[in-house]
Order: sequence, then structure tokens, then C-alpha cells
Amino acid sequence: MEKTVRQLRTLFFCSIAVALIIVILFETELILPGSLALNTRQCFVVATIMELLTIVIIPFALRLFKFKKINSLLTDEDQRWENLLSYGTMRILMLSVPMIVNTLCYYLFMSTAFAYLAIILFLCMFFVYPSVDKCVAETTKQ
Repeated sequence: MEKTVRQLRTLFFCSIAVALIIVILFETELILPGSLALNTRQCFVVATIMELLTIVIIPFALRLFKFKKINSLLTDEDQRWENLLSYGTMRILMLSVPMIVNTLCYYLFMSTAFAYLAIILFLCMFFVYPSVDKCVAETTKQ
């Protein structure tokens, strides 16, 4: 159990650290921001895709463990910690990958829409924080 929680926490904090590294690299101008700012058509297409993806991913990731099939796998006595690791990883990645992509797109296109999406996803990450109590609650029958 502790190993699973530790691995999920590591993934959680590493994904936030990757986004912070992107912010630091662009804010210190080690990488020049706004390199795609003049390409408005590409910005529109990428923003539309990321907005739709974010709108779909957030409720799906937050409710992932409530689906009957996944809930039954998580409450299985034999494999519950392995299943928690795989589905917990999937849930964290569902929120962190778009957050990182939105952070990167913000600095490439300098469009605030990407920044807002990244902030929303960042705040949603704390709803899936893998604490010990939460992990135990998610793997017990209710």
C-alpha cells in the first residue's frame, strides 16, 4: 500500500514540477516565448482542441473511480493496490498531460486561454491528490 501511494505521489508532484520548469524556462527567457504568436490560425485550432479536451477530461478524470467496472477492480481484494496504481496513474496523467501542454502552448502562442486552462487543470489536480486515507477509501467496498 505505501509503495503504491508513494509512486502516485511521485507522479503527482513530478507532473507539477514539469509544468513549473516550463514556466521557469520561459519566464527567465532561456527559451523565447511567443514564437508562434503570429500564427493566429494555428493558435485558434490548438486552443479549440485543448478547450474541448479539457472540458471532456476534467469530469471524466474526477469521476473515473465511480464507474462500476473500475470500482469493482479497485475493491478486488487480490489486485486492488495494483489496480489503484494503474488507474490512479491514468487519472493523474489525464489531468497533468493537458496541464503541461496548455502551459507550453501559453508560452508558445502567448494566448491567455491556454493559461486559464492550465490553471483550471492545476486546481483539479488537488482533487485527485493520492493521500493514504483517500487511497484506502477508494479501495474498500462502499
